[in-house]
Amino acid sequence: MYNPKSMKAEEFIDHQEILDSLAYADAHKADREVISAILEKARARKGLSHREASVLLACELEDKNQEIYALAEQIKKDFYGNRIVLFAPLYLSNYCVNGCLYCPYHAKNKHIARKKLSQDEIRAEVIALQDMGHKRLALETGEDPVNSPLEYVLESIQTIYSIKHKNGAIRRVNVNIAATTVENYRKLKEAGIGTYVLFQETYHKESYEHLHPTGPKSNYCYHTEAMDRAMEGGIDDVGLGVLFGLELYRYEFAGLLMHAEHLEAVHGVGPHTISVPRVKHADDIDPDEFDNGITDETFLKICACIRVAVPYTGMIISTRENQSVRERALHLGISQVSGGSRTSVGGYTEEERPHDTEQFDVSDNRTLDEVVRWLMELGYIPSFCTACYREGRTGDRFMSLCKAGQIQNCCHPNALMTLKEYLMDYAAPETKAIGEKLIQAELENIPKEKVKEICKDHLEKIEQGIRDFRF
Repeated sequence: MYNPKSMKAEEFIDHQEILDSLAYADAHKADREVISAILEKARARKGLSHREASVLLACELEDKNQEIYALAEQIKKDFYGNRIVLFAPLYLSNYCVNGCLYCPYHAKNKHIARKKLSQDEIRAEVIALQDMGHKRLALETGEDPVNSPLEYVLESIQTIYSIKHKNGAIRRVNVNIAATTVENYRKLKEAGIGTYVLFQETYHKESYEHLHPTGPKSNYCYHTEAMDRAMEGGIDDVGLGVLFGLELYRYEFAGLLMHAEHLEAVHGVGPHTISVPRVKHADDIDPDEFDNGITDETFLKICACIRVAVPYTGMIISTRENQSVRERALHLGISQVSGGSRTSVGGYTEEERPHDTEQFDVSDNRTLDEVVRWLMELGYIPSFCTACYREGRTGDRFMSLCKAGQIQNCCHPNALMTLKEYLMDYAAPETKAIGEKLIQAELENIPKEKVKEICKDHLEKIEQGIRDFRF
């Protein structure tokens, strides 16, 4: 029996309920009356149930699909405006004891070079990222209690936050590490992490156990219940995701939304972010071996339906996707993108992108500056803001502002300030020229009184371009 308030994985991710929801979606995928009613509910910006959203994902009516896409774009604008948050992954180690069949870090892979960064090497990587202009990192590491214990992760976080190079500083470290204990989540919270991210990979229990034959990650329930332990440990911003292509995408979509519903029902706070990675080629991994791959069109519809169903969540797309797909996804709800990414251990200090320690092939190889310029040319404001994290606007405090449509009052001016900072410190001349025009246009479109009320004297500092102003 489906019970979103249960703390047991097999109750809040109920297999039969997913099958029933998919059957309901199949029965109504061309039912104009039902689809119209669901879309009308979605326009209230309060979200949809996993079953209602599944109907939209299955919808076969082209005019209704266009309504879904248009609504997704408008909801994203209503909640997040035209801001796009930028980040980069930082891989600490690719040692791993798990046997995941879709990941090149799996323990039996003898082709990949194993590497773990020392604290000095981490400093070099962070300085390279700071010199690009990054302020927000996503920490990544394989699961290995000997080579990458929690103590190593905690020390690495401390190292990252301690580095101040020229005008650079990493202000938010999000962490994507294996499921762990409540006590360890408390330690991560005390270390000052931003969002704790853990991808489910697949919500289909039988498939999950097949894809994770060995190692601690093979425990489906322990992995699936990790977010509950993280929140019990004081981490109030968590990020969900599945690896599309491992299982039938409609099953994964329903399971993902059920997980979001569970977090909302039990903790009063849904996922801070939802990521939408797809299986990609990597060392010892051929994505064609997984027969549940999805087309670009299906992938983009998934993005749109997630945005409509969970309007408050941040949505992330990485450099797994190419420029064309990322550009289209921006219009359908994506609010965060990576830029200048290296998915190898120690990759940022190498002039050429190393392949021997990569987790997956990068499809968008542009520099951060090229990504910033591209976003501005599309009319978006690249944002390096981390103010919510540093001001304590996390968890229910962030969500209450976001759901009320008020978070833009903080985020829009902050995005302009951090973009100004990037232009002053890191941008190429062409990027800087485009950015200055964009900022001026944005300021002219906002009543000065409103901006001054929110930013106080910061607006004047932006316009004067005071170099020592760091937000």
